Amino acid sequence: MDDKNAYAEKLQAKLDQWRAETNKLQAKADEATADAKIKYEKQLDELHEKQREAQKKLAELRDAQGAAWKDLKSGIESAWDDLGKSVRQAVGRFS
Repeated sequence: MDDKNAYAEKLQAKLDQWRAETNKLQAKADEATADAKIKYEKQLDELHEKQREAQKKLAELRDAQGAAWKDLKSGIESAWDDLGKSVRQAVGRFS
C-alpha cells in the first residue's frame, strides 16, 4: 500500500469513528425533551455538514494523481481537526 492509500485509510477510519459517535449523539437527541432536542438537532446538523465536507476532501485525496495528494494534505488535516473538535465538543454538551 502506498503512502496516499495508507493515509486515506487512516482518515476513513477516523471519519467512521466520528460517524459512530454522531450516531450515538443522535440516539440521545431522539430521547431528549422537546427543548433539548431542538438544541441537539442544530448541533447534529452542523456535525453532519462537517462530515460531508470531510468526506468530500477524502474523495479529492483519493482522486488526486501522483504527488498532488500531498498538496491537499494540509487542507484535509485542517478539516479533520475541525471535525474532531466539533465531535468532542458535542459529546461534552450531550453528556
